[in-house]
Amino acid sequence: MQKQIVRKWITMITAVCLVGGLTACGSGGSSGAGKDAAQTSKETLAAGTEKTAENAETETSAEPVTIKFANYALLEDAYTDFWNGVKEGFEKEHPNVTIEWVTAPYADITSQVITMAGAGDKCDIVFGENTWISTYEDAGFAVPVSDVLGEDFVSGFHENAVESCSIDGTAYGVPLYVSPFILYYNTDIFKQAGIDNPPATYDELLADCEKINGMKTADGNVIYPFGQTTASVPISGTSINSMIYNFGGQVLDADGNLSIDNDGFHQTFEMLQTLDDKGYNPQNAKLKDLRNLFALGQLAMYYDQSWGIAGVKAINKDAETYTKSAVPLKGGSGDGASILSAAVLILADNGDARKEAVKELIEYILRDEVLGDYLANIVPAYPAMKSMSQPDNAVLTGAADSISTAVASPSIPQLNDLNLELDTLAQAVTVSDEDVDKAIEEFRASAKTLLQ
Repeated sequence: MQKQIVRKWITMITAVCLVGGLTACGSGGSSGAGKDAAQTSKETLAAGTEKTAENAETETSAEPVTIKFANYALLEDAYTDFWNGVKEGFEKEHPNVTIEWVTAPYADITSQVITMAGAGDKCDIVFGENTWISTYEDAGFAVPVSDVLGEDFVSGFHENAVESCSIDGTAYGVPLYVSPFILYYNTDIFKQAGIDNPPATYDELLADCEKINGMKTADGNVIYPFGQTTASVPISGTSINSMIYNFGGQVLDADGNLSIDNDGFHQTFEMLQTLDDKGYNPQNAKLKDLRNLFALGQLAMYYDQSWGIAGVKAINKDAETYTKSAVPLKGGSGDGASILSAAVLILADNGDARKEAVKELIEYILRDEVLGDYLANIVPAYPAMKSMSQPDNAVLTGAADSISTAVASPSIPQLNDLNLELDTLAQAVTVSDEDVDKAIEEFRASAKTLLQ
């Protein structure tokens, strides 16, 4: 029934979009950083993809194949050169294969891909996030990765990385790189406040926040002690969900059913209310707002994924001089577990020839000299493949142990909407100062309706 509803929705929006003349966008650029490093990456890719004349002749004689690759990152300056370098290097090795980019802004790429599929124009591969997988599978787009890469592909990846891309034990996404929500902190602010080490527990966090509270930057701006995003966007809900795991709680059980009658869930929202009451946490902030404050020296600590530091450096190229990371905090009876986020490739089935070309492309991207260069120079993250060396990144060193305790959140089609409900709950106990128990019951009612 769920898939029938989704497919009806696809048919409806397809008709609307076709009337409106929806087409795939070309590559472009918005704000971003790391362009020099990206250019270096592009040159590295182009230089390292020479093949022997014999292999080139074999490839040239093969039937031409075009694969459609949906990738929002083509519109973000920090990543454009890298992905264009992938296209250039791969096509040089495989002259019979052409990569055709399909792109749209981050918030729109999924609806565009699904709309195109509903109109009979299905992409072969999508670059996205593990939280998108259930949407693509429920829409009938995604196929099990083993259908394209074979049954043995999972053996090369870390187990929790594969779990983060799986539905009912079947992987529907290829994990490229992963990150828990880790704690970033400003060493300069810590030194001024007389704090020697990052907090390990939420009790220690509150003690450190008290020392930082009231501090100002040299130009008189307020310094917030701590940042946890609570704005009404799905990624904020994912971060809040990760905080619930810090406290040993959960939102969904292993079968994807609502499961909030646990101490960790309640303690998380009590902590968010405490942080707000004391003025420690900026209200209703998006991750990009926290990155901006951290880059400007107005935030002492905040939760973010590892690649968030790229956004900070886009604002302040010297941010690495004062930035360090630490493992997630422990709260209540929890052990500081965190949700594992992953950048993934989601695959479709457009026939054997295109699947074979996609398989070759994925194998190309996963080379250490290709993806490893990307992680070292453009997007700080932890590789999902066991064989890939960890990039030498001083900022991420302090949080390296967080990978072993990170968990894969259950994947359901309504996950993004459920994350938005978590945002609403967080805003209820902070902005609206509602009683925590009352706000949780309101969340329960909304979540139950959503999950029916």
